[in-house]
Amino acid sequence: MQIEIWSDVVCPWCYIGKRRLEKALSEFPHADQVEVHWRSYLLDPSAPAVATETVAESLGKKYGGGPEAGRQMIDRVVAVAAEEGMAWQYDKSMRVSTIDAHRLLHLAHATGGNALQGAFKEALLEANFIGARNVGDKDVLRELAVGAGLPADRVEEVLASEEYFSDVQADIEQAQRYGASGVPFYVVDGKYGVSGAQSGEVFTQVLEKAWADTHPAIEVVGGGEECGPDGCAV
Repeated sequence: MQIEIWSDVVCPWCYIGKRRLEKALSEFPHADQVEVHWRSYLLDPSAPAVATETVAESLGKKYGGGPEAGRQMIDRVVAVAAEEGMAWQYDKSMRVSTIDAHRLLHLAHATGGNALQGAFKEALLEANFIGARNVGDKDVLRELAVGAGLPADRVEEVLASEEYFSDVQADIEQAQRYGASGVPFYVVDGKYGVSGAQSGEVFTQVLEKAWADTHPAIEVVGGGEECGPDGCAV
């Protein structure tokens, strides 16, 4: 079973949704046969390449009230994250472009498949939300990528070029074709779409449905004579 997840590394509901899906998978009896592939999506395409303000400052400017109003807007989602066991500093996170982070996520998948990509994805989310680090800064990206296991020379090559830019764009276009209006957006086995950071129960239902589709149970009619592991009654 494959789960494709469109998300951005600065999307709070994407991180919360990740934790909820992980909990559902931890209770799913066939989790060892589930592959998770992260897809790119730019939550804020107009975000600057060089960060100049925090998310709280940006929200306060956009909706009025200044940084304090922005922090109050953030409080709700921070409280939800706490329910999932995460302590965030989201009000200190920077508003910045994530295109380079996504290009490196594609490098991670090309280098080490879903496992390496997943490890790097978690590192980026943790850095942004828990560490309030600038995930648009190339030095931070180098540290996180190499720390997750990506080869340093390839990280440098990607950051110095536009490599994987077209792959990021292709992911975004695919999400649009699926009808995704935001993230997180999950597609299970190319058949079932799940929009938003749903509850663990919803994820469990989708997992069970997708599994049943590919492993259908048969109806058994019993009652006749048969031979078993202990021999035949004749």
